[in-house]
Formats: sequence, C-alpha cells, structure tokens
Amino acid sequence: MRLRLSWESQTVTWVKKLILRPSFGWQCLGLVNWQLYLDLQGRAVEKSGGLRSSFLKATTTTFHHAINESEKASYVAHINNYLAEDKFLKDFLPIDPATDALFDLAKDGVLLCKLINVAVPGTIDERAINTKKVLNPWERNENHTLCLNSAKAIGCTVVNIGTQDLVEARPHLVLGLISQIIKIQLLADLNLKKTPQLVELVDDSQEVEELLSLAPEKVLLKWMNFHLKKAGYQKQVTNFSTDLKDGEAYAHLLNALAPEHSTHSTLDAKDPTERANKVLEMAEKLDCKRYLTPKDIVEGSPNLNLAFVAQIFHHRNGLTDSKTTTFAEMMTDDAETSREERCFRFWMNSLGATTYVNNVFEDVRNGYVMLEIVDKIFPGTVNWKQANKPPIKMPFKQVENCNQVIQIGRNLNFSLVNVAGNDIVAGNKKLIIAFLWQLMRFSILQLLKNLRTHSQGKEITDADILNWANNKVKKAGRTSQMESFKDKSLSSGIFFLELLSAVEPRVVNWGLVTKGETDEDKKLNATYIISVARKLGCSIFLLPEDVIEVSQKMMLTLTASIMYWSLQQQEAASDDGEISDEIFVEGRENETGLSGETSDVAVDSES
Repeated sequence: MRLRLSWESQTVTWVKKLILRPSFGWQCLGLVNWQLYLDLQGRAVEKSGGLRSSFLKATTTTFHHAINESEKASYVAHINNYLAEDKFLKDFLPIDPATDALFDLAKDGVLLCKLINVAVPGTIDERAINTKKVLNPWERNENHTLCLNSAKAIGCTVVNIGTQDLVEARPHLVLGLISQIIKIQLLADLNLKKTPQLVELVDDSQEVEELLSLAPEKVLLKWMNFHLKKAGYQKQVTNFSTDLKDGEAYAHLLNALAPEHSTHSTLDAKDPTERANKVLEMAEKLDCKRYLTPKDIVEGSPNLNLAFVAQIFHHRNGLTDSKTTTFAEMMTDDAETSREERCFRFWMNSLGATTYVNNVFEDVRNGYVMLEIVDKIFPGTVNWKQANKPPIKMPFKQVENCNQVIQIGRNLNFSLVNVAGNDIVAGNKKLIIAFLWQLMRFSILQLLKNLRTHSQGKEITDADILNWANNKVKKAGRTSQMESFKDKSLSSGIFFLELLSAVEPRVVNWGLVTKGETDEDKKLNATYIISVARKLGCSIFLLPEDVIEVSQKMMLTLTASIMYWSLQQQEAASDDGEISDEIFVEGRENETGLSGETSDVAVDSES
C-alpha cells in the first residue's frame, strides 16, 4: 500500500509539471499518449484540492444525446455563409451538413472562436488564436479555453461545458454552444440602443422601461405581435413553436411588411406544409436565406423559427423614426456606465443563476436576482424563507428582497452609507453599480484568500494584488511597474503584457506587441491582452476601452484574475500545497493608501 501511494504521489507531481510546463510535456509525450495525460491531469487536479478551471470537468459517463439534424443543417448553412471568406477556414468550407465535418472542424477551436467574432465583432483578437494546420493538444486546449471564456464574455451560458467536451467535439454540446452564439448574433439589434425605432412598439415611458428589461426574444415577439395586430390578425403569438405551426402568423406578417409581394394564395393554402413553403418563397424575395424548411415550421422548431423571425426583422422591421426622439432622454447613459452595466451583466450571468439578466438596472430592481447572485457567491447567506419570488406585483415585497440584499452587504462589511432597499427598487444606477462592484471585488478577494492556505487567515487587499503583480514583473527581468490601478501608464498595455508573459512565458508573442504610444497601438495591445488572458484561463469581462482609459475597477479585476490563475497553477504544482511567491512581503505599509484609492466606488446615497 505504501509503495502504491508513493507511486501515485510521484505521478501527480510529474503530471503537475506537465500541466504547468508545456515544453516538459511535449518531451514526455513519447512516454504516454495524450489521453493518459488528460486522465492523470484530472487526478492531479483532484489531489490538489479541485483547482480545476470553472470550465474543466472530470470525465463522466458518456450518454447518447440525439441531435436535431435540421438545426445542424441550419447552423452549417449559417457558418458557410458568414465564414466563407475567412482566410484560414476557406480551405475547409463549405461544410457538408450530411456528414460530421462540422464536429471534426470544431475540434481545434478555431471555428468556434471565429464564429464568436462574427456574432460580436472584436471579441477575440485573432492574433491570439492558434491557427496552424495541425495543432498539438496543448494549443487546441488553449483555443477552447479562449473560446469558452470569450463565449461567457458575450453572454453565453457555458457552466456545463468544458474544454475536453469541445476537444472531443461532443455533438450536443458543440451544437448547443453554436446555437447560443448564433442566437446572440441574430438578436444583437433587438434593443433600443441599436434600434431606437423599437419605441414605436410602446405608448408611454413606463412601457419603455418594461421594454428595456425584456429579453431580446421577448422584444422580437412584441415586434411581431405589433405588426400582426395592425394587419388584423386576431391571435397573440406567445412562442416560436406551437403558435407558428400553421404558418398563418407568418403569412400575415410578411403581407404586412412586404405588400409589394403580398398574395392571398399563402393564406388560401389549406395544407400547413404548402402554406409554410409559400411563406419561405415570399421570405426569399426579401433576401431572407432559407435556413429552415417547411417541415421545421410545421413541427414548430423553436430555435429555427426564432432565427427566421429575427432574419425577417433584420431585412425589414417595418418601423419608423416618428417616436425615436420622444424617449431619447431615457438612453443617456455615458459610455463608462454602459460598459460597466455590460461587464456586471455578463459576470452575473456567468455564475449560472436561474434568472438571466438582460438589463442590470431594470432586472435587479425586484431584488430577487441580487439574492440569487449573492447565494451563488456565498452559499447559505440568503434567508430564502424571507425572499419573495417573481413575479412580484407588490412594491413592498420588492423592497423586502432589496433590504435583505443590503443587509447581507453590510454583514460583508460593504460600504453602504445611508442606503436602503428602496434605492435599488428605484433603479438608482450609481448605487446599483457601486454595490455590484463591491460584490465582484469581494468575490475575487475571497477566491484569492481561499487559495492562500499559508496566509494564516489574513485578508488579501488591493495592495497585495498590486505588489504581487509588480514583483512578478520585476522577477521576470522586466522594468514596467504600476503605481496604482489608475496609473495612466497602464493605457499602453505593456505592463499587463509583461505580467502575462511573467506568469506564462510562452503565451505572449512579442512580435505582435506595439509600443503603445498612439491610440491605435494602445487599442491593438488592449485587445491582445484580453484575448491572451482568456486564452490562459482568466474569466474577465472588460473591454479594450477599459484598458485604454485605465478604468480603475477593471484594472483591479484584470490583475486579480491573472493573479488567481497564476496562483492556481503554482498551488497545483506544489507538493505540500504551499506557494513560493510571497504577496505579503512589501506593500503592507501601502495598504491604507490603496484602500482609500477604491473608496470612490463606495455606496453613498447622499453623494
């Protein structure tokens, strides 16, 4: 028994070196195959305390999951259409939907990364994607890590998808992720900022507020019903499935939007399949690609019907500019507030709560989603017996939820000066952002504290993060240093690239780095930083503008995320669980100054 344990201990130590030192790994791959390495990697992670990335999952029993061949064909058509001119992928396209070519192509991660950039342009710096014709397993894993972290950053739910799932190209998971990415692309304009003409769907300011909080697919339904009502269609369409099966709603919608192509033959058709076919013929006259079949309409395929309606919206929404200025004052968020709302929205959704947040300022007002997020971060802190579950019609019930949120914040020593639950119910943007920032910051610090088993219970501060980063860069032989998280020199991006290179030397291609002197060079460096960090495994939600403008909050979260990743690797590689880097040496004397530095984001209702 003792001999067996000794062998396991040595194996785990050896595999930790494989995990952390890719060059060492490739030297050893002549001794073991990659699948064995992955199995041993899982054991090493488990033995080191479960320090697996939030995306990585232990191997589980494989079940057969049936996939929808019609959806697969639709997604393949979408990919063939939007990525046909891609310099790397054009050699592999078009994909034949009748084969498994889609899944084979998805295995190296390039396709999924490119698809994310089609959905939300600029999300991934393509210089960070490994695009060799033949990738080794490590490079393939990096692409999938970049893909999953980027998918989270645009709003996909990926808590149950791991890099190994994508390496193996498990069809139901690959299609599920592709479906989410395409849906985000198709629904991108279904909001008042992108399409202000949507105010035509409502009659007063209260309804505008409701419109702001609606999920994009709900806005699409509202738009569809708006035109159907004007066309005299008596039924209300409440879903993209059963309500569209007979094709009548489509016929009325297209007749209303494209009267020049209007025909009674579509409505006169007795057979639903015949009517569905005529609907698609009419849609093609509007240049809507036939991504679904008459059978998909008749069978009520919700994903494909949603995609079809979204496509009709993009080609002809039938809205006017007559009311766009009426509610313009409701869309006056400054750029920084908008970026922060986006950051917190995607961060909240990444935690896997049951309520999906579409608009932070509107969706948190009933307090329930806040309680869900708090419970995800600090299980057991929420008294669910006193929580009121939506729909909540009585305002005082919303206040009760928000009061509990504020009380939990006070218990966590958040700065909440003269703040009560009704401030959240009222939708005070400044207070909501400040509370969420303190919640995110506290969560990050707790993650770091839990990793530092040798810290003897000491709290980790902003000063510790700053000192760790400066020491890491200095030890790597670099000269950059940051004085604070609002140090204007950070806008060049050089410090963060040197920090990333210090924690993993192979991850930064210095041939792609600019001097960061001009605005254009700063933008190039900033986009590269974000993609490289995600490629490593950092879960971050900032934008290049946050780096260029040196957003204090985002600089702290970026640095802390890199630190967390680095310490995870060191702790996994340490035989006794101790970490060599000391973050508590130097800098404690500066702790007070840094704490004051973040005080400007405290919540104060009187400021």
